[in-house]
Amino acid sequence: MRIAVLALDGLFDTGLAVTLDTLKAANGLSARLMGGAPRFDVSTVGVRRRVRSGQGFAIPVQAITPDLKPDWVIVPALNATTPELLVPALERADVKDAVRQLRQWRDEGVLIAASCIGTFLLAETGLLDHRHATSTWSLAPLFRQRYPHVLLDESRMLVPSDIGVTAGAAMGHLDLALWLIRKTSPELAALVSRYLLADIRTLQAPYIIPNHLAQADPLIQRFERWSREHLKEGFSLQRAANALATSTRSLQRRCREVLGKSPLAYFQDLRVERAQALLHGSGLDLEAIAAEVGYEDGATLRTLLRQRLGRGVRDLRAELR
Repeated sequence: MRIAVLALDGLFDTGLAVTLDTLKAANGLSARLMGGAPRFDVSTVGVRRRVRSGQGFAIPVQAITPDLKPDWVIVPALNATTPELLVPALERADVKDAVRQLRQWRDEGVLIAASCIGTFLLAETGLLDHRHATSTWSLAPLFRQRYPHVLLDESRMLVPSDIGVTAGAAMGHLDLALWLIRKTSPELAALVSRYLLADIRTLQAPYIIPNHLAQADPLIQRFERWSREHLKEGFSLQRAANALATSTRSLQRRCREVLGKSPLAYFQDLRVERAQALLHGSGLDLEAIAAEVGYEDGATLRTLLRQRLGRGVRDLRAELR
């Protein structure tokens, strides 16, 4: 598999390093333990001759020439972790050149993989419009605002599509590299995972911080505060709207636009977050925790935790042991 990793000024150092190191480990393990040749021909390319990382390190890059014929292009994240940093970065001349290059590669049949904030560059091309995708959960409100035609699900770690694949936040670069290795050889991917002590993750949901997402909108911030004060009560959309001096329709619309979910779903996210905290540190049994977050019995809470987090109560309690 021929892979080109697209490097831009100010990229996330860890994202580039973990991508290259994981693919290098795959090549080494393929040769040493599986008796085969290296599976990946990896090059680091740039739209500019000189590229520096977010930490200021010079990154050697190859020029993009007509004879470069990758099967896959990987777009690592920029080290721009807030809207105030990211929006201006997306307007840079080199980023716009990279967007044009991605469109050209796709026109030539190249598949594109993007991780974390790299998914914003891919979304800038328009190639994700009307397709399912994921991105870094922390900037999901901005992603929805900027790319309303993308079918975003930031709860997932990896989302394949017909144009390639998108991956989630920060260490999603590792999940993406393992996914590409698995496309070539599931056995090799399992070896690399064990070699790097890297568990396979399918969800970002356990890592999402609801309070962080609420900061993107004043009404959602107020709804979050109200919700935390009323977790023990059954959810009522009308009561929430009345308390916030808005209409049920406006509250529903803002939740969809900012969070990509209903007010009830966000309320349940806060219940799950609180239940996780109590499971980790309170010593309460499941029935008592269920009562603390507004459920009549532990069975309902147990089901919700598994649905949202992909793990059972026993696994969650064991995390901090």
